[in-house]
Amino acid sequence: MARGELPVLVGVGQAVSHWTAEEGVAAAPSYVSLAEQAIGRALQDAGGALPPDAIDTLAMVRTMEDSLPTSAYAFGRAANLPRAVAKAAGVTPETAIYELTGGQSPQALVNEMGGRIYTGESDCALVVGSEVIGAMKAARRAGLDLDLSDESDGPVEDRGLGASLLSRAEIKHGLVVPAYFYALFENAMAARRLETKEAHRAAMARLFKRYSDVAAANPYAQFPEDRSETFLASPSKENYPFADPFLKWHMAQDAVNQAAAVLVMSESRADTFGIPADARVYLHGAGEAYDDHISVRPVLDGSWAMAEALARAFEQANCSPADIALFDLYSCFPCAVFSACEALGIDPDSERRPLTVTGGLPFFGGPGNNYSLHAIASMVEAVRAAPGQKGLVLANGGWMTKEAAAIYSTERPTAFTPAAPAATPSAQIPLAVGPVEGIVETFTIIHGRDGPRQAICFVKIASGARVIASSRAPDVLARFGDDRSAIGERVAIDTDGEVNTVRLYAA
Repeated sequence: MARGELPVLVGVGQAVSHWTAEEGVAAAPSYVSLAEQAIGRALQDAGGALPPDAIDTLAMVRTMEDSLPTSAYAFGRAANLPRAVAKAAGVTPETAIYELTGGQSPQALVNEMGGRIYTGESDCALVVGSEVIGAMKAARRAGLDLDLSDESDGPVEDRGLGASLLSRAEIKHGLVVPAYFYALFENAMAARRLETKEAHRAAMARLFKRYSDVAAANPYAQFPEDRSETFLASPSKENYPFADPFLKWHMAQDAVNQAAAVLVMSESRADTFGIPADARVYLHGAGEAYDDHISVRPVLDGSWAMAEALARAFEQANCSPADIALFDLYSCFPCAVFSACEALGIDPDSERRPLTVTGGLPFFGGPGNNYSLHAIASMVEAVRAAPGQKGLVLANGGWMTKEAAAIYSTERPTAFTPAAPAATPSAQIPLAVGPVEGIVETFTIIHGRDGPRQAICFVKIASGARVIASSRAPDVLARFGDDRSAIGERVAIDTDGEVNTVRLYAA
């Protein structure tokens, strides 16, 4: 393994299953079976001539079941999923990695494998990920017993769950679901734009109509359906409120059965295996950044980590957003795309370049941590079809917490620089408790089956500190649920132990 070799992406594969319980347990997909399909397609895409020992490193994106400390594993689990996948796919990597949690991890792994190839630690690496959340949900509803267990063994570097994305104060006030965090961002952005809830939902619908259109034509999409702007903007039985301002189809949909695989190798190995020049895709630049818990971030109407990761990628690639022909901007919620567009200096309403090559997490599907591996696979195919053009993938983990970006092209770069360690922020907002008065910075209303049930907000006080507070009081729910934003209003905070309760201010 030589140092200084350029890494090149040479094979990509994807798999999707639309299995229903009526088809029976025998036909149900598993993590291993879908990953095997995706790997087989990636190897075929690379020419199909690789011997089993050609791949020296297999890095697997962590499944969502293995990302939650409370997972019950109702259908069993693989003792060593990376080795189980390698065995099924007929490859014999010396090194197996099970990556830490987060939607940034597919791009971070491709960045890492590129760096390993450049430093001579690897010659040929396979990045793979697989999810069968949809099959597990369908089996539970139907009372079927799937078997996802596997006893394959072998050496593996298990990187664990990583640092907690939740602080004690956030948990105490009900911030425990991704949509709740993203709703805080979404409402802060809408307030900065002086948009009412109705107007902002219209903006989200315009954005996601473009994503839905791409998914409708994607053979690997889990939910390939043409959805109108009116449907996406309007509450209905099929598009119900979840956390203001979000309706169901403004959010990533995880009931999917999808897998993807990407093969990265050194140029000399690509030469050895006879991979033609027009099938090779190069990493031109990459960047990564990790942010703090949301409650201590100075900025709530955008993402510092996104801006930093993107800036690093462009600096490495020696280009600008104007040089990018294709984007895949992570789309778990509209605010993630809006934040990325702002960092890129583009207007999502007037921008005609594609913002996604898959169709996005609500419509293509949100396969846990693994969505962006599908984006990378699709981007490789897209830039091959447009030789010399550049494509950018932005992968997101947590609540715009962990970001990884990269720029791809068939054009061979003159040099390669491995991605630097993730940037981290230098500023925090201190947290405080009541009793106190302050100004609402951002908020959301959590909906249950019977309607609004809880308000959660961040409140800035005179000292510059922030208070997290919540309330179930009808008058607070009514005011915060109004079409006119509550951001900027003065409120009062009462405190009982570790819990702050917000109430409407009475002068």
